[in-house]
Amino acid sequence: MKAAEYYLLDVFTDQPFTGNPLAVFLDTDGLSTSNMQALANELNLAETVFLGAAAGPNHYSMRIFTPTMELPFAGHPTVGTAHLLAELNLVNRERPLVLAPPVGKLAISFALGRSTFTTAQPVTVEDSPLDHSTAATLLGLEKHQVMGEPVVASCGLPFHLIGLTDIAALASVQISPAIWGETVAISGAEQIYLYVMEKPNEMKTVLRSRMFSMEHSLCEDPATGSAAAALTGYLGSRQPNAIHCNIYQGVEMGRPSVIHTAANGEIEPGFVTVGGNAVVVGQGVFKVHQ
Repeated sequence: MKAAEYYLLDVFTDQPFTGNPLAVFLDTDGLSTSNMQALANELNLAETVFLGAAAGPNHYSMRIFTPTMELPFAGHPTVGTAHLLAELNLVNRERPLVLAPPVGKLAISFALGRSTFTTAQPVTVEDSPLDHSTAATLLGLEKHQVMGEPVVASCGLPFHLIGLTDIAALASVQISPAIWGETVAISGAEQIYLYVMEKPNEMKTVLRSRMFSMEHSLCEDPATGSAAAALTGYLGSRQPNAIHCNIYQGVEMGRPSVIHTAANGEIEPGFVTVGGNAVVVGQGVFKVHQ
């Protein structure tokens, strides 16, 4: 048997038991893909990370699993893993850290207690099969509570982005599983990201958001870095100026989080930076049969 050591973190927060939970396994080169998937299923968190041994100074391969599948990229695993490596003194915080999930290499910097990465891919934006009316029906809202036409945006993982009028609309969302099955489930982008613009201005854009996906059943995520990247990239594509966002998510779940993003400005057009805090809340060991 192999001892597989892991750490538990809460990500996009500096307070334990808020934000988005994450498990990170270290030095997992000896684990098979089937073992990784089984461990992720056993922990039953939104995502679980498996790090290989250091491929060089400040350079690690990374694989990310949900309880049912492997992902090419995800935001809160990237931020949480970087925070853990820094806390364990396994990286030099004065130099960029490189994590390499399947989507490509992610460069991560450390400042102000946050880990911040730049997406490996520029944002892509296309029309969503959800129109204004169908989106309202899907969400159990009135048509006037949905702002404009939804789009599908991605920086490595696609999301239907749906703007809502206000916080009351965001809080009252009731997803229709039937409409989900007829639209989102067959679209190739099986996640939706709902957002409300609270304070758009030149210095900082403040948003509230919720993310829903469907695996065995409908799930809500308390903090979704890949969705925040897609949203920020989309907003940045609609204006030439730099955009800096604070995106608050997880409030309705009782697990508040904040995701810091930016696009344009000093960043290469189309790419997005995503950053946040994290806190280690536990650790453990699995005995894995090889």
